[in-house]
Amino acid sequence: MSYAPRTHLAMGEDTFRLLFDEARRDRIAAIADAGDPLFLGSLEDPAHADALAETEVLITSWGAPRLDAEALSRMPRLQAVFHAAGTVREVATDALWERGIVVTTAADANAIPVAEFTHAAIVLATKRTFFHVRTAHEHQRGWFGHEPRLGYGNLGRAIGVVGFSRTGRRVVEKLRALEGARVLVSDPFADADRVAAAGAELVSLEEMIPAVDVLSLHAPSLPSTRHMIGRAELAALRDGAVLINTARGSILDHDALLAECRTGRIDAILDVTEPEPLPAASPLLALPNVAITPHIAGSLGGETRRLADAAIDELEAFVAGRPAMHRIHAQDMGMTA
Repeated sequence: MSYAPRTHLAMGEDTFRLLFDEARRDRIAAIADAGDPLFLGSLEDPAHADALAETEVLITSWGAPRLDAEALSRMPRLQAVFHAAGTVREVATDALWERGIVVTTAADANAIPVAEFTHAAIVLATKRTFFHVRTAHEHQRGWFGHEPRLGYGNLGRAIGVVGFSRTGRRVVEKLRALEGARVLVSDPFADADRVAAAGAELVSLEEMIPAVDVLSLHAPSLPSTRHMIGRAELAALRDGAVLINTARGSILDHDALLAECRTGRIDAILDVTEPEPLPAASPLLALPNVAITPHIAGSLGGETRRLADAAIDELEAFVAGRPAMHRIHAQDMGMTA
C-alpha cells in the first residue's frame, strides 16, 4: 500500500482508551500516516490546527464532536469519516454530506452483541426467568414455584421481530436454534425472500401482534416510529405475551406499557427506555413482571474492540482503493437509527 492518508482519531478520551489499544493503534500506523498525536481531544483546540489542516481520514466514536461546517472548515483535505460506533446522527450534518465525504458506521459490528442479548432474553423470557427472579420469595410451591397463569417454554412459540434491521436479521437467524418456534417479521422495507431465507415469514404489524407470544423490537428511532408500539398494539397482544425492547426507548409508549403491565396481563424486558434512565420513581421499576437492564445489550468491555476493528477495516479498504463496506449516505438517515 503506497498511499497513506493522514489519519486522526476524534472521540471521548475514555472511548479512545477503551477501543483503541496498542495493537489497534499499531495497525492504524501500519496502514496510514498516523498523525502525531493520533488522538485529538478537541477539534477546537488551536494546538491541533496544523494537524487538522492535514487530516484526510477521521476515525470517530462515542463522544466525537459534531462535524458541522465550522469543524469541517478546519479540515479542508478530509475525505472520509469512519465511525467506530453505531448511529452517526450525533456526528453527521448537512455540511458533511454536501462535501461528499465518505462516511461509514460500525453498526453492523454493534449488532452482534445486541442480537446475542436479545436471543438470550427471548429464551429466558419464555421460561419466565425474570418474573421468578423478582418474585422468588413470594412464589415458592415446592421445587418448581411456577405461576400457573403463565405459559412456559419455547416449544410451539410464535416470536415476532419488528424490524428486519442489522440486529433484527441476526435475531431471526439465531432463533432457528429454537426447535418448534415460529418466527414472524414485520418491516415495510424488508424483502419477503430475504426474510424467508433467514428462517422467518414476513407479515404486517397488525397481523403479527395478536399472533405472537414474544414481541421483540428492532426498529430505528425516527419521527415515523415514535410510539409505534402504543395502546392499541399492546392491547392486541395475547395474554401472557412478553415484549422485549433492545432497540430504542422512543418506539414504545411507556405509559401504555405501564397500563398493560400493571394488570399482569403481559411481561416486558426493557434494555432501553424513554427517558433513559427511567426516573427512580417510575412505577415500571417496581412491577414484578417488568425487567429493566441499563442499556447493556450493545457493545461493552472487550466487545467494543469490534467497533474499532470495523473502522480500521474501512480504513484499510479506503487505502487499497476498495469500496467502503458499510457506507452511510444522506438519504439513509431517514431509515436508519
